[in-house]
Amino acid sequence: MPANVQTLIDKIQALPPDRLIEVEDFVDFIRLREQERALTRDATAASAPAFAAIWNNPEDDVYDAI
Repeated sequence: MPANVQTLIDKIQALPPDRLIEVEDFVDFIRLREQERALTRDATAASAPAFAAIWNNPEDDVYDAI
């Protein structure tokens, strides 16, 4: 385990019990936000081929120079 993780664990363990609830809530928030970002990245990657057929065509080549 990296030293910075152990330092964080030590700091968390030193907190009073009522503050541990706040830390847990914040960690849950960060994890949820990361899951949402991953879902957005995956959805974007999955839709790229469908849009490529629309975006990559000779009629729209003039916009590539903009």
